[in-house]
Amino acid sequence: MVRNANLVITCRIDGALVGIARSVSDLSYVTYLSDIAVSREHQRAGIGKALIDATRKEAPTAKLVLLSAPAAADYYPHIGFTRHGSAWLLNP
Repeated sequence: MVRNANLVITCRIDGALVGIARSVSDLSYVTYLSDIAVSREHQRAGIGKALIDATRKEAPTAKLVLLSAPAAADYYPHIGFTRHGSAWLLNP
C-alpha cells in the first residue's frame, strides 16, 4: 500500500508512528486521499487535520477527495469537507 502511493505524510511522536496519510495524486487536479489513520490514543489531538493540511500543501491546486470510513464520516464536515453525491463503488 505505501510503496505504490506517490504521496505519504506521517506523524511521529518520539520516533513512534502515530499517524499516516496515504494519497495518489497528479499534484495538479486531484489528490485521492486513500487512507488516513491516527492511533487511537492520539486521536482528537489535531493530528488527522495536520496530516490533511500537510497533504494539501504538497498539491495546493488539486482538489482533495477521500472515501470515509463510516465511523469517521461526521469528522470531515467539521474540518471543511463537503459531501459529494456522485461517487460510485464497485466492490470486488
